[in-house]
Amino acid sequence: MVFFWLIVLGLVTYMLLQRSVSRITRTPVGLLWLVMMMPAFVLTAWVMVHGNEEPAPTALLLGLFIACPLLYWALIQKGRIEPQTAKSKAESGDASPPLPPLSKPTLRPIDKDEEAMLQGCFPWSVYYLQNIEYRPQAMICRGQLRSTPTVAYDTVKENIRRHFGDRFLVLFQEGLQGKPVFALVPNPQVEKGDRSAQTLTRPGLALGLLLVTLFTTTAVGTYLAGVTEEQLQATPALILQGLPYALGLLIILGCHEMGHYLAARRYKMRVTLPYFIPVPFFLGTLGAFIQMKSPVPNRRALFDVGIAGPLAGLVVAVPLLLWGLSQSTIVPIPETGASLLNFEALDPKASVMLTLLSKLVLGSAVGADEAIHLHPIAIAGCLGLVVTALNLMPVGQLDGGHIVHAMYGQRIGGIVGQVARLLVFGLALVHPELMIWAILLFFIPAADQPALNDVSELDDRRDLLGLVALTLLVMIVLPAPGILTRLLY
Repeated sequence: MVFFWLIVLGLVTYMLLQRSVSRITRTPVGLLWLVMMMPAFVLTAWVMVHGNEEPAPTALLLGLFIACPLLYWALIQKGRIEPQTAKSKAESGDASPPLPPLSKPTLRPIDKDEEAMLQGCFPWSVYYLQNIEYRPQAMICRGQLRSTPTVAYDTVKENIRRHFGDRFLVLFQEGLQGKPVFALVPNPQVEKGDRSAQTLTRPGLALGLLLVTLFTTTAVGTYLAGVTEEQLQATPALILQGLPYALGLLIILGCHEMGHYLAARRYKMRVTLPYFIPVPFFLGTLGAFIQMKSPVPNRRALFDVGIAGPLAGLVVAVPLLLWGLSQSTIVPIPETGASLLNFEALDPKASVMLTLLSKLVLGSAVGADEAIHLHPIAIAGCLGLVVTALNLMPVGQLDGGHIVHAMYGQRIGGIVGQVARLLVFGLALVHPELMIWAILLFFIPAADQPALNDVSELDDRRDLLGLVALTLLVMIVLPAPGILTRLLY
């Protein structure tokens, strides 16, 4: 089992590195992969030599998880591919805001008449334009903000659309000196041409993956229901006992992704249908995902799309978990110990939320020294909580990263992401089953991609809802404190 997880971690790590850093550095991806996999290799070797009884020394752990990320960063910097804007950036003495990656960025030069037309798109009472910098990838328009960010962006964007059509994407972001700046970049959709909605969503592919995932999760659910291979061969109809787990898990994952999908469609963003990832082992699936094919218009849209998935998933997962807990049985804690993901002997005290929900349903039937053998529906509900917590981690392009970015801005969101990765690693020392996820978080960029209007802030209602979402994350991943267990048990 250890080697299985090591292979999975290695494959996922390589794919993440290939997608995230291969375009920004000449350092071989294989070398970067070896550096970031070194902690996993060393810890696996330690377990093989010393077994699970003797934990790895704290000094070794700290050394691995400090030295390897530093070496990883140094290797990236040594081979970093300098952007074409480096020369103009040095000459101007100021840095332009981060721009979204565009394939083959080619900015059409504008003549004097078009430049005068562009200057007229910035009313002095809204955004007093001071100068225009021409870069290979964009035109940077610097000036003084004289109205609210929302009014300034909407006014300038509409003026540019009226004069230039869909030729440019208009970005509005915080500069390094804290002054909002506009950037005009070529619209990739104009260059690539728009595709039909059916080609974008690919309903046939989405349905096919759903059916295959339904089969794989049903097969796993049959095993979780206690059906042996001999019994299944003798009576194939027993595979239907895996349907409760399969349907429960797919409904949770599907509602999570449909929450993202519907929120994105509300803001008229181009987005694919949810695609499930079937696997013939483990949980029967590695989850589901959607792909956004157009930029996020503003931080409000970023927040709504990010939070819609976890909330939609929880609305389904919690009722299923409550019903599943009512059908579960109480068992003694095994000698090997109970854990958060041991479904035959789940320790409800491993999570504050699980503690509260289990006491709500089972009451005094479950004691402080007892575990829960989960019903298949309860397993699906518990996995729904875990999936929600993993997605709410405030790191990079995870749902939690979108939420924190929308609440506090891209720069502070990146800082929060760095801190969150260290905290999750500390938590993994208490819950070893989270170690793989803690390591993977170090490969996800801490900063999220900016929205088109990345300056306008959220309203108080969304800020409060974001704090509620982060509170739910803490309640799911943190073990119940002693004062709570003494009070409830």
